[in-house]
Amino acid sequence: MSGLRFPPGLLATCCLPWTERYELDEPVFRRAIQTALRGTQGLYLFGTAGEGYAVTDRQFARAVEVFGEEMGRVGAEPMVGLIDLSLGRLRERLDLARSLGVRLFQVVLPSWGALSDREVDRFFQAVCDGYTDCRFLHYNLPRAKRVLTGADYARLAARHGNLVATKNTGDSLSLLRGLLTEAPQLTHFLSEQGYVYGSQLGECGILASFVMNWPRLWALYEAGRRGDSRTLAAMSRELDQLLATLFEAVPAGRMDGTYDKLFEKLYDREFSLRLLPPYEGASDAEFERFAQLLAERLPQWCPPPEAG
Repeated sequence: MSGLRFPPGLLATCCLPWTERYELDEPVFRRAIQTALRGTQGLYLFGTAGEGYAVTDRQFARAVEVFGEEMGRVGAEPMVGLIDLSLGRLRERLDLARSLGVRLFQVVLPSWGALSDREVDRFFQAVCDGYTDCRFLHYNLPRAKRVLTGADYARLAARHGNLVATKNTGDSLSLLRGLLTEAPQLTHFLSEQGYVYGSQLGECGILASFVMNWPRLWALYEAGRRGDSRTLAAMSRELDQLLATLFEAVPAGRMDGTYDKLFEKLYDREFSLRLLPPYEGASDAEFERFAQLLAERLPQWCPPPEAG
């Protein structure tokens, strides 16, 4: 692993299916986890697509229990995301998940206002140094109002040995170069398009957002590992077309989970597209439009017949 603190590969979210009363649909959720595990064991709960910003403590606890049970069946380690404006509440949820056996976490900076350097340092000190038996991935997203650079991560990684990875959705070449050259001990999971560039700069993983076809995603990952620039370029064009198709069916600008739940429904038609209020998910008609356009334009990205 070239000295990386965490294994690279494919990292993907598990979305939550809600009933009409906004209770967790546990049978559908368990099926979704089992389906995702056929693609990768690198699964996490409660990123932005997983509505970690919107769940109640009760919903959080039950989802973590179910997720841990299903991951445990195959010996996979569950990763739980923590999103909150309050560091104190974030640590309360960390304590709760830890009491359920979780030791791998994904954290987001508080986003009421952009943190200063000193405030960033205090956040990671409270989280990493306060839980030395746990490992942490930092989700570096613009919604937090402070995007960390490679220099930031170099400073933090030197201080906290249990900061092991990052998640980045941007594809700025300067940002990616900084991540991979200044903090090479951390495993940086990049978006599919970011991976096209980042894999040519250093060893990294894929934050798998387009999870309609796991073999296709693994092909992208292996092309980057081989340094196969021709295949990477061809797949980059496919990804551009895929994104355009997605936003043609469901307009851009909605919450992340709107789009990720479309992909879940491709595998299981019983998977609900609802988001927790007040957020609006996609409609069934929008899903059908997306499924139709995907089959017409990019059949190689549709789930294999045996995937459902």
